[in-house]
Amino acid sequence: MSENLNMFLMAQKQIKDACDKLNCDPAVYEILKQPSRILEVAFPVTMDDGTIKIFTGYRSQHNDALGPAKGGLRFSPTMSLDETKALSMWMTFKGAIVGLPYGGGKGGVACDPQKLSLREKEAVTRGYIRAIAPIIGPLQDIPAPDVATNAQVMGWVMDEYSKVMGFNNFAVVTGKPLILGGSQGRTQATAMGCCLVIREAANKLGIPVKGARIAIQGWGNAGNNLATILQEMGAKIIAVADYKGGLYSAQGLDASTIVKVDGYLKQKTDAGIIDYPGATQISSGDLLTVECDVLIPAAVENQITGENAGKIRAKILAEAANGPTTPKGNEILKTMDIFVIPDILASAGGVTVSYFEWVQNLQNYYWTKEEVNQRLEQKMVAAFENVYNFSKEYSVDMRSAAYMVGIKQLADAMEARGWLS
Repeated sequence: MSENLNMFLMAQKQIKDACDKLNCDPAVYEILKQPSRILEVAFPVTMDDGTIKIFTGYRSQHNDALGPAKGGLRFSPTMSLDETKALSMWMTFKGAIVGLPYGGGKGGVACDPQKLSLREKEAVTRGYIRAIAPIIGPLQDIPAPDVATNAQVMGWVMDEYSKVMGFNNFAVVTGKPLILGGSQGRTQATAMGCCLVIREAANKLGIPVKGARIAIQGWGNAGNNLATILQEMGAKIIAVADYKGGLYSAQGLDASTIVKVDGYLKQKTDAGIIDYPGATQISSGDLLTVECDVLIPAAVENQITGENAGKIRAKILAEAANGPTTPKGNEILKTMDIFVIPDILASAGGVTVSYFEWVQNLQNYYWTKEEVNQRLEQKMVAAFENVYNFSKEYSVDMRSAAYMVGIKQLADAMEARGWLS
């Protein structure tokens, strides 16, 4: 029987399991099992050929007990309401685990960004922001980059929202260009945060980071920054891949060569990637079963399943992507000698530096990259230690511990606000 890979149902189960382990007031799960607000919009865009096309967009705000909603904006042909709801729920826990004054939000547009011209992409962005403007704002809901969106898109978001409001509002969105109030270190933040918790996990297991064999699935912003940072830390990148294919070399791959705009993973044809001297071409799925010290799924959800989890040969699994492991995959991982750093911890660096950007925007005072990275390290190390200690105290796996840390934060906040009585 195949797995039910509905992300919303997966998120609900994770929350329910954590609530049960903490023996929470039943009202906690009842409040957290679904978003507090969901908006679905349809808006017209004039395409390059002069035709009018209607696009569907979503925004989900899960819980604001700790603060305004915070979460990315993605463009994807598979974007759906259930996906948006699940992602907003995971964002709630990312913020709570790292101790941020945020709730979870997420949004996006159902479209294929590869088929949009730059002008069309800007028009889609602006149309979407006009449609959701009533429910976002620096004290309500702050978007950020996600799949197929970047700093330029966030610049359009800020500009369009400012037009709607009638005044400049830089704090409405994070991940912006530096000239528009962006933060130093934001582009590398998700990868940097993941590398920091990998370092902490390696220390717990007695695995030297220097020389550690790394396999990375996904070659977007997170994947290529992970390769660069880990190589700088002395690790050996032995495998990288995206959805079209990848490379493997037991002797190691040079991250800087692959990262180049004209590098190997950017020169694919329909037949696959071009040859890299001394490397073997592999598929994205094959990468997951490569023997390594650290496996990092940094692509999309539902990659580690009941069918392939038992074939993983890594000592540490660091989930830089959102929801890369299915429930059945997770059950198998719990029986194996693999240290799992769950997504809501491993990928929390992005929202942490987004928080820093928001704070800088609100006070109109900006930090250096060194200050940002120092504050990020403090937050990520503290969060890792808290989750690790919870896992030992309650004798549970790291994923359960992460959700339990988040649930406790949220339950305490909701109790203090009188939501549970």
